[in-house]
Amino acid sequence: MIFSMGINYFLTALVIVFSMLNQSNTHAQGFAFSGSRSQALANASVCLKDVFSYHNNPAKSSEIKSFTFGLAYENRFLLKELQHQSYAFAIPIANGVFTIGGNSFGYQDFRTFKNGLGYAMKLSNELSIGIQINHHLVRLSGTYGKNHTVTGELGLAYNVTPDWSFGLAVFNLGRNKLVEDPVERYSTSMRLGTSYKVSDKVLLVGELEKDVVHPMRAKSGIEYLPGENLAFRMGFATKPIVLSFGLGWVFSRKYFLDFGTEYHQVLGWSPNVSFRYSLKK
Repeated sequence: MIFSMGINYFLTALVIVFSMLNQSNTHAQGFAFSGSRSQALANASVCLKDVFSYHNNPAKSSEIKSFTFGLAYENRFLLKELQHQSYAFAIPIANGVFTIGGNSFGYQDFRTFKNGLGYAMKLSNELSIGIQINHHLVRLSGTYGKNHTVTGELGLAYNVTPDWSFGLAVFNLGRNKLVEDPVERYSTSMRLGTSYKVSDKVLLVGELEKDVVHPMRAKSGIEYLPGENLAFRMGFATKPIVLSFGLGWVFSRKYFLDFGTEYHQVLGWSPNVSFRYSLKK
């Protein structure tokens, strides 16, 4: 019964979101992945549980049990003009998890900012939901000025078993506009994925991603833990083809340091690093 209810939630959400995606043919990018663990897995991260779930799937934040924060940095294609910084906080409260996060991208003459608040909670032992409200600022030098916009995000997560889960994340539910004339909108995008823990040492992840303009992307990754304090990760994505890999270190179960890089077949390398701290007893 519970399994059937969870599947029905996902099917209903899929129908609604695909209908939204087919209503427009313009977009402006407003969504960005975060965390080197995600990026080393080709950003097949809709089922990953860590503080960067704030950026990757709000619903997975519901599984965080202690105060946690994270910082991340990425240098896309080794260009100083394409630097991406992000942060996230997860604060468990009585009936859920309160989250705060944001990111910035660009350089002096063109920079975007996104900051917001979120809340995630469990609807049952298997099903979780997360929502976010984001404030976006686009700033251009000279006479172009700046633009302010608000967007919303929704996430769902369903654990079929302790080792097998599904996730759904939607960015920009309201199809909010970046500019009025000509009409330009932030992208509305949806990601649906799954993860399977083969053993205590191996995690498999897979994901489909679609927005209003670009073709659907398929992404997959594998995480291998040869020991308690070390993780190796690899990922692959299509349209365009991207290869990724990375390493993770755990220090005393409170400190997590991750490194990774992506390789685009045309544009080259995008190294990244992130740090997480969890206030575990």
